[in-house]
Amino acid sequence: MRLFITLIRRYPLQSVVMLLALLLAGIVEGLGLTALLPLVSTAVGSQAGGGQPAASGTGLEQMVTEALSAAGLSPTIGVLLMVLVLAMVVKSILVLIAKKRVGYTVAHVATDLRLDLLRALLVARWEYFLRQPVGAIANAMATETDRASHAYFRGTTMASFFIQALVYTGVALLVSWKVTLVSLTVGLILAFTLKRLIRKARHAGLRQTDLQKSLLAHLTDTVQSIKPLKAMARENVADSVLEKKTTRLNKALQKQVFSRELLRAVQEPILALLLAIAIYLLLVYLRMPLSTTMVLVFLLARTVKQMYKVQQYYQEMVIYESAYWSLLKTIQGAEEAHEAALGSQSPHLDRAIDFDQISFDYGETQVLRNTSLTFPAGVFTAIIGPSGAGKTTIVDLITALLRPQQGEIRIDDLPLAEVDLRSWRRMIGYVPQETILLHDTILTNITLGDPELNEENAEYALRAAGAWDFVTAMPQGMYSTVGERGGMLSGGERQRIAIARALVHKPKLVILDEPTSALDRDSELAICDTLRQLSGEFTVLAISHQPVLIEAADRAYRLQDGVAVLIEGSSAASLHSDEAEDDNNIALQTATGPGTGS
Repeated sequence: MRLFITLIRRYPLQSVVMLLALLLAGIVEGLGLTALLPLVSTAVGSQAGGGQPAASGTGLEQMVTEALSAAGLSPTIGVLLMVLVLAMVVKSILVLIAKKRVGYTVAHVATDLRLDLLRALLVARWEYFLRQPVGAIANAMATETDRASHAYFRGTTMASFFIQALVYTGVALLVSWKVTLVSLTVGLILAFTLKRLIRKARHAGLRQTDLQKSLLAHLTDTVQSIKPLKAMARENVADSVLEKKTTRLNKALQKQVFSRELLRAVQEPILALLLAIAIYLLLVYLRMPLSTTMVLVFLLARTVKQMYKVQQYYQEMVIYESAYWSLLKTIQGAEEAHEAALGSQSPHLDRAIDFDQISFDYGETQVLRNTSLTFPAGVFTAIIGPSGAGKTTIVDLITALLRPQQGEIRIDDLPLAEVDLRSWRRMIGYVPQETILLHDTILTNITLGDPELNEENAEYALRAAGAWDFVTAMPQGMYSTVGERGGMLSGGERQRIAIARALVHKPKLVILDEPTSALDRDSELAICDTLRQLSGEFTVLAISHQPVLIEAADRAYRLQDGVAVLIEGSSAASLHSDEAEDDNNIALQTATGPGTGS
């Protein structure tokens, strides 16, 4: 019940309206049901030929008869039927109001949870995402929010059945409190014995939540790697892993379904047993009139049946509630990883970005050690070095995704720690190492759906990125679809679209992470030429392990062992010569075998 109470507190107005409508509906229905006893009694009396109600020892019938007389109505069959029908109509209207409110709230639960998760994720630190599988986040956004809303729906439905059960119990107590209490006591004892099925269902729900998260995370990774898997005929490996996870999930679902259906199957004979006990007590021991017996058995049957529905929906709620707590844990984790704001100063980048004695490490692994660099405004600066040298770390420090453990980063002599973070990032155009395009049009891939950007902005960016010619040659121009992850474009074309995306909002700083990786020689040179043309209008920073960037750059650093060395003039040419010689030595060793080319 903790989940149900939590959601009621989160949506107090909707929940109060819903519960109040259900309560009024129950009261109206109860008032209508009080007409049953005099109705049946009158009908039995008419069948006996007297035309009058049969004798009854209960006070309920007298209360209803007196109430009708006070209203100027005679307790005839027609009047009693009208009272019963009118009560059912009013009850249906009130239940409709309650169900309408429930429907709106269920939709709000899913929407609000998705927005809570999205907002928490968008303000989380970059390090948080490094530890989170993409598939697990997708599962939380799609599956867990949906299951959490289902839990609320089950809870509200359970509440409606509980209110109805209370109404039936109240009327039954007025007819015969002794038989009602005995029947309810036996029913509650038998229902308590079914508690084990609830625990099994809860365990199955927990298992389902964990397995769905794991399965979707692995499936996402597999789909992202499907090209190399198919190229190497390794699909069977992924299939085997996914099959095992799917089989375990299937077993959890089977246990869940079995627990639910077993509960329902056991409840039916228990209901029959209770009715048999009630009828026996009424007719044999208490010798109640037939009319009273019929009404009381009807009320008890409805009471027990509603209570069993309460138990059924409670079981379903505990199956789904694990998704809510898992989602809440994800949201809280993202909120705890909230990215701390820096300062409030507005940056300009008119002169340079300076790294002054910067040190950074990942745990025990030191990446940068007292590193100093300068990136002049309006200049194309390249940083080259082997993988793992810290090139991407420098980019993450500039964008403030990471914070240095020592030293200071300045923008025009303004410390980055005093800069308004969002203002600074809006001045940056970023091209990541992995070019990820949406399965959408070129226009959407460039503007990302930003309503402030239009075709004119996209054309400017495409021309600046050197992509305008091949885009206009496509059948639908900017409205041509690029395919999944840009698969309908060549590597060089995808890279130019990614550069256009970074340029469309006219940033002051353009950062490119491995802009020429996985490109052929001609495409590599073409991209370098584009970057050279961008300098002056933009401050360009490109990082790569490819030395070809040095020829295009105005300024270059070599990064290795946590230290950056400025390459100027002949130093760049010398570096090319040294690396070419290293490549020749490697080729010679490969051709002649180990130990022959030292």
